Amino acid sequence: MSNYPADVGNLFAAQSTVLLLLTLAAFAMQVFALVDAARHPASAYEAAGKLTKQKWLIILGVAAAIGFISLGNGGLLFLLVIAVVAAAVYLTDVRPALQSMGGRGRGRSGGPYGGW
Repeated sequence: MSNYPADVGNLFAAQSTVLLLLTLAAFAMQVFALVDAARHPASAYEAAGKLTKQKWLIILGVAAAIGFISLGNGGLLFLLVIAVVAAAVYLTDVRPALQSMGGRGRGRSGGPYGGW
């Protein structure tokens, strides 16, 4: 039996659940960024003046790997924060620049009859 009161155990369970949900959300963001980066042509990265497609795929691949390893493992939070920052930089800076270069995304028309 545990020497802790029941309230402490419930608090720990709640904290663990919140940490797992946040880690899952971070992993989903990292995978989304990686898939999106892979979909854009390499020439769009050059035209936007960003790092090459290969470098972004490596950065985001490592970030997604860290996110996967961090699932259920609270000891890697420092690395997880770095991985989330890498994905956030891609999603907030690089992705909009790629979309403005005519890559895949909202900036393109929906076909010969225009967008929605």
